[in-house]
Amino acid sequence: MTHSEFLAARLEEVLLNGRWIANTNYQDQLKFIKRREALLQVDSLNSIAALTYHINYYLAGILNVFYGGNLEIKDANSFDMPPINSEEDWTGLKETLFANAQKFIKKVNSMTDHQLNAVFVEEKYGSYQHNIEGVVEHCYYHLGQIVLINKLLKVKRLQDQ
Repeated sequence: MTHSEFLAARLEEVLLNGRWIANTNYQDQLKFIKRREALLQVDSLNSIAALTYHINYYLAGILNVFYGGNLEIKDANSFDMPPINSEEDWTGLKETLFANAQKFIKKVNSMTDHQLNAVFVEEKYGSYQHNIEGVVEHCYYHLGQIVLINKLLKVKRLQDQ
């Protein structure tokens, strides 16, 4: 297995269909969550919708670089989620995340070792591989939050009954 295939497999694991590390993935966690639940905030935690937007924001921004564009994303804007006014808006966000995940995985899978070791935009950002590994870790970090928020929402529903 090449480095790029290994990284693509890690991304697929956390985003689309894996169960090895966390026994779940984004697709499994988000598929049955309705808009109302996705927007609920537990205490000061981010909502599931905000975390979904946040992960997609980074995938889309890095994909832009993968396709020859500029690095235009900024940490300060990574939670600037537009309003989700309908179930269709929420479904659209999830579908966009999964479509970007598939594109991201495909692009990573096709990278050569030379591309993986190349500087990502500027020297200060490290290599492509470093950034891709960061995406994997970032995805797991927020997946854990989504799992916990989902559990807290279930407890809240039981208490409200």
